[in-house]
Amino acid sequence: RSQYIVNFIGSVITDDQLALVTEFCEYGSLRKYLRNNHIGSNLVDELIEQGFEVCVVDMCKPNYKNDKAKYYILEITSDDVEKIFLQEKPDYVVHLAAQASVSVSVKDPKLDCISNIYGTLNIIENCKKYNVKKIIVASTAAVYGSPKYLPVDEGHELNPMSPYGLSKKVMEEYIQMSGLDYVIFRFSNVYGPRQAYEGEAGVISIFINNLIQNKEIIIYGDGEQYRDFIYVRDLVKCITQSLEEKYKKEIFNLSTQTKISINELFNILKTVTGNSIKPIYKKERVGDIKESILCNKKMLQAGFTANTILEDGLKETFEFFNR
Repeated sequence: RSQYIVNFIGSVITDDQLALVTEFCEYGSLRKYLRNNHIGSNLVDELIEQGFEVCVVDMCKPNYKNDKAKYYILEITSDDVEKIFLQEKPDYVVHLAAQASVSVSVKDPKLDCISNIYGTLNIIENCKKYNVKKIIVASTAAVYGSPKYLPVDEGHELNPMSPYGLSKKVMEEYIQMSGLDYVIFRFSNVYGPRQAYEGEAGVISIFINNLIQNKEIIIYGDGEQYRDFIYVRDLVKCITQSLEEKYKKEIFNLSTQTKISINELFNILKTVTGNSIKPIYKKERVGDIKESILCNKKMLQAGFTANTILEDGLKETFEFFNR
């Protein structure tokens, strides 16, 4: 049994509608955890703005903290997670916590499995025991593997190419077998304010930080790999909306379905930042997918939107890092 002591900061929560959010720290190349709660922190702000009381479970002290939320510093694999469910009795759980690095999953698949599968099982069992109304779960485009067609819709076969994609696939299956009401979101590439630029963070935050500091820019492969990106503030609005009762036992891609190559992305960012530096090209990484464009037809039909134009989102992200 874990001997981890539950530490928390913040005020006591008393409202009837309480959302528990699990956040994650990225596992860095120096075998230490790096704080990277940009999705979680933006989500906490949005939930509170929409009238929810919020408590957060995060294994690291968060970089960005909302004074109206309550924070527990704890790993989701710990037995002490139950103490939080017992004390807070959340109505909803938004499960973001994960080992989210493809390269780390290749180097240490056991770590990846413990975090993404066992950690999720721990959350599931407590949701069931304490009668959580619904769990919202963050998954990934990596569950699809190499696309058979583009854009990739939710009916595409799941054939992950990395331990990370595999652990997320298994996590989804446990959620679907749990008997809980759930919504699973398969994220495209999320970017925006507060994203970390250390370790294996998002390509946009790394590029922007390095352009601001005039550091070298590394592109893996030829730069012609295609991705689609979704702005973090659009994404957290979709997550909050999914707490409505009508969304049950559903899987959605969250995407803008806007195709852009890494080279094109870099050229836009050079314009946004005013830096004319040239990138350095290196060998492509194991487990990286050449093309990944998610179909957003189902999410749009369900009433979810992601309206931020990429150039506008990049400007806002640059302004955040450059302030």
